[in-house]
Amino acid sequence: MRPLRLIGALLGALAVSAGVSAPADPAAPATPFVLVLGVAQDAGYPQTACRKACCAPAQTDPSANRNVASLAIVDPESGRRWLIDATPDFREQLRTLDEAAPPPADDRSSPALAGIFCTHAHIGHYLGLAQLGREATGARGVPVYAMPRMRSFLENNGPWSQLVGLGNIELRDLHNGEPVWLTGALTVTPLLVPHRDEYSETVGFRVEGPGRSVLYVPDIDKWSRWERRIEDEIAKVDVAYLDGTFYADGELPGRDMSEIPHPFIKETMERLAELPQAERAKVRFIHFNHTNPVVRGDSKAIGVVEGAGFGVAREGERVELQ
Repeated sequence: MRPLRLIGALLGALAVSAGVSAPADPAAPATPFVLVLGVAQDAGYPQTACRKACCAPAQTDPSANRNVASLAIVDPESGRRWLIDATPDFREQLRTLDEAAPPPADDRSSPALAGIFCTHAHIGHYLGLAQLGREATGARGVPVYAMPRMRSFLENNGPWSQLVGLGNIELRDLHNGEPVWLTGALTVTPLLVPHRDEYSETVGFRVEGPGRSVLYVPDIDKWSRWERRIEDEIAKVDVAYLDGTFYADGELPGRDMSEIPHPFIKETMERLAELPQAERAKVRFIHFNHTNPVVRGDSKAIGVVEGAGFGVAREGERVELQ
């Protein structure tokens, strides 16, 4: 077994203990779930034109490639599927979603998405919307949920405005802290977070099902800058996917990392170190930059994270919401 695949198997075992599982048994009762479709930062892994050692594993082994961070929400009972963010890896991620939760037999020629929730207007989080246009799927009326500035950005800038004008997407409003009801037992609530908001606001999301819930915050400047306490938000959910863009300060030689603020994984672990083990086990880092040793399966870095009681998100893992 290749080292990266071995690490993946070990992560799978640890994920189960944290309330996260591998794909479910098809014979099991159909319950709503969240599916991880990608774990990398906006540029994916390997990153374009990176010829350094950090991307070498994925340059030579396609199984080491990682898609851009995104979640799917699936309600098997109604057959509906939603995405959080439409990434540059939209095509591959939609195929993964189709395998995990096949669309209705009479809807195989469309994206078959009940909606897409946008976190913000940085490249890894909305470029996939272009795949809904007439050059690609030619979708009809896919609901796209967006905060006010994000909505204005899509309405007033091409080619996104064309998607609106041609009816490929239908923009729907999000409001900070107000839940959107997907079904009678499924809600998605946007939570404003501080980030580099050049074009739009930035939000994370809380996904709540009939029995369990998930927090998703892939981008934030620093936890200390948020009006909410991250400890309180973790306490409200069963699994928390948190910004793990960088592992530690100094990861980008020659760059002032304050120019691209994110809470380093080591920084977050230090802040949350005094939480009870059960609370730390809820945290699963996601949204890894190509320089982050975690994204390439570095056993030492992953060992530090897991040894401190936290987890690392992996593609294909799912959280049952029942």
